[in-house]
Amino acid sequence: MQPPQQVEAVKRIKEDLPVMEIPAINLKAIVLVHWLLTVWGCMAWLPLSFAWGNFGVLAVGVWAIAQRDSIDAVLMFLMGMVVTILTDIVHFGIFYPLNDFAAEGGRNVFRFSAGMAILSLLLKPASCFFVYQMYRERGGDYNVNFDLETSVDSRCTTDSADSAFIGRRY
Repeated sequence: MQPPQQVEAVKRIKEDLPVMEIPAINLKAIVLVHWLLTVWGCMAWLPLSFAWGNFGVLAVGVWAIAQRDSIDAVLMFLMGMVVTILTDIVHFGIFYPLNDFAAEGGRNVFRFSAGMAILSLLLKPASCFFVYQMYRERGGDYNVNFDLETSVDSRCTTDSADSAFIGRRY
């Protein structure tokens, strides 16, 4: 056991230490930055599937901005961002060497567009982290649980108070 003086000294030291808190990033800023980078990334070389995927997820982000108390909107935006990380990697892997033989003026646009698309991809994990923090602030669980068993079982149950649901129906 520690003497009471040591316990008090440790408490004072802990109170004096600066606490590292995660900065609050506005959801509007995340959506705006990714919208701008996606527009610039689509200027020269990426296919329409890249634009549709990213702008679709950003539309869900606008929904999350409009519905300030919706947990579902933020969760869907977060899941969409995670999926677009994977699809962006696939798009870059397939379509990047497409414009190797472009004219000099086209090469500059290609470089800028590729740089903005890659920057957007590099920022997405950090954006996902901040969106997850917003999800928790809005009342979401620490662990994302889709609870598929309850949704299946809820179709099979009755509203009667005296009937008990025994087993699962498949």
